[in-house]
Amino acid sequence: MHRTTASSLTEGLPPAPSSPPGSSVPTRDLGTRTPFLLTPAARKDLRNRMLLFRQTGLDRIAALTGAGENELRRYRRELSDSDLSDRLLQRGASLAYTRELPQAALLYLLVRAARPQRVVETGVGPGYSSTWILAGLEANGKGELFSLGPGSPNGRSRGLGAIPVGSFVPLSLRPRWTLVLGNTEERLADIVRPEHATDLFFSDNGPDPDRARFELHHAWDALAPNGLLLAHHIDSNPAWGDFCRAQGLPLQVLDPGPPALGALSVRTAKRATPA
Repeated sequence: MHRTTASSLTEGLPPAPSSPPGSSVPTRDLGTRTPFLLTPAARKDLRNRMLLFRQTGLDRIAALTGAGENELRRYRRELSDSDLSDRLLQRGASLAYTRELPQAALLYLLVRAARPQRVVETGVGPGYSSTWILAGLEANGKGELFSLGPGSPNGRSRGLGAIPVGSFVPLSLRPRWTLVLGNTEERLADIVRPEHATDLFFSDNGPDPDRARFELHHAWDALAPNGLLLAHHIDSNPAWGDFCRAQGLPLQVLDPGPPALGALSVRTAKRATPA
């Protein structure tokens, strides 16, 4: 599997320096300039939205990973003290992205607490969710993310612009990132294989139920014994609810959104399913 450096991802952008070793996407950078104007109040509001936590989500992460209250509090503090949200704003993230993925900070906490070695996500676009995942991996000092896309715009929140794939991801986080271009049906089998166990799989490829079922079942077979399965837009079709019931469980929700985000651990499902 190659690490793409397709010129189509950055067409129209100014020339960039050569890619450093391990980089998975072109090293085009927006620098420090803000691509759109924000008042200080608007910037503060967006930053607060990015760092929003619901207590139910925190409790669910604790149950999924075994992380203690003090541990999660420490991860929350380090995220609040970091410049991650400001860097995303500088690279073009806006209110539409906080509405599309209001659970972004929960992704960071989940990665920090679960400490996955291999993470896979589908439906990648500019890299908003990718950035939060990669930041968690970087803080852990281990792990890599494989992102498959670009994802379909169908069913997404209004205001999501036509931004090049991967443009939100800061250069410093890209060495842990492999970007795979293509659709789920053709490329997913290249990424999720039982012989290369996946610790965390994030299905975020829009609300299409057939695609969701395809991704969930293929990912589940390739998850590690302590693996975690996440699914976005679970309120837009019955695929996630059907999948949870097939494991002998009620609907598993990490955060209600909207759009809602579901989470299920292999360990939980094994305990619930009769031998």
